[in-house]
Amino acid sequence: MEFRHLRYFLVLAEELHYGRAARRLSISQPPLSLNIQQLEASVGALLLTRNSKQVVLTAAGRAFVPAARALLEQASQAADLARDVGQGMAGSLSIGFAGTLLYSGLPDILARFQAQHPLLRVTLKELSSSEQLIELAHDRLDLGFAHTTRVPPELSQVLVASQAFVGCLPAGHALASSAALALRSLKGEPFAVVSRTVSPDYHDRIIQTCLQAGFYPDVRYELQHWLSVASLVSRGMGVALVPEALQKSAVPGAVFVALESAGEAEAPAPYETHCLWKTHRSDVALAAFVQAVKDSLT
Repeated sequence: MEFRHLRYFLVLAEELHYGRAARRLSISQPPLSLNIQQLEASVGALLLTRNSKQVVLTAAGRAFVPAARALLEQASQAADLARDVGQGMAGSLSIGFAGTLLYSGLPDILARFQAQHPLLRVTLKELSSSEQLIELAHDRLDLGFAHTTRVPPELSQVLVASQAFVGCLPAGHALASSAALALRSLKGEPFAVVSRTVSPDYHDRIIQTCLQAGFYPDVRYELQHWLSVASLVSRGMGVALVPEALQKSAVPGAVFVALESAGEAEAPAPYETHCLWKTHRSDVALAAFVQAVKDSLT
C-alpha cells in the first residue's frame, strides 16, 4: 500500500466517478483503475463496485475512508515535523526575562511568535539581569530580556524598551494626588528599592538621583522584584521610584506619579530593556525569535 493509492481512493470515493476523479488527479482512467486494484489487493477487500452507470462504495470501502484520511493526515504531519526539525523550527527555546516585561511587550511578542511557530516550545524563566547574564554565558538560556548597561562583548543586543521612572506612593500618602512629584519632597521617607545584587545599575542610579536632588534616600527595604517594591509601597510601608510600565500592574493601594524635572536635578535616566543573545550562535529558531523581537519594534 502506498500513499498514492490512498489519495486516489479518497478522490474516487468523493467523486464516485472514474472520469471526474481522474481529471481531479490529472491522470487518465487506466492508471486510476490500476491503483485502486492494487489498493484492494493490499487491503484484501473490495472497496468499490462499478457498473456501466455508477461507482458505489462497499461496506469495506465506507469503513476504509476515515482510516485512509487519518493515514494521509498523519503522514503529512510527520513530514511537516521532519521539515521543521530539519530547519530548526521545532524544539525549544529558553528565554529569561525581568518581571516588568510582563507589562511592556513580552506577552505580545510571545503570542505572535508561537502563532507563527507552533512546534517550538518556548519556556520562560523570570531572572534578574545579573542572573540572566550568567545563564547566557553558560548556555542555559538562549536569549534574555535584561535591564543592564554591563553587557559582555560576546553578547549581541537590541534595545527593546526605554521607559521613565515614576514615583510610587501609598494611596493615602499626602502627595499621592499630585500632578507631578518633586523628588526632593520624598526626603526622609522610607524607600523601597530593588536590591543591588539583582539590578546594580538601577539600584545605584536611584541612589545617585536622590543625591542629586539633595538627599540620601533612607533605604529600608531591598527587594528582588519591582512588583514586590510596588506591593510593599501599597501597604503603606514606604515610597519608591519604579519603571512606568509598573502602572499597568494595577497593584491595589499603590499610586504612580510622574516625576517633576523643572527646578531640580534631572530625573533618573530611562529604564532600558535589552534583548541579549550570544553573537556566535547560529540557531535558526533563535534567529527567528530575534527577528520577531525586532519586528515588534517597527
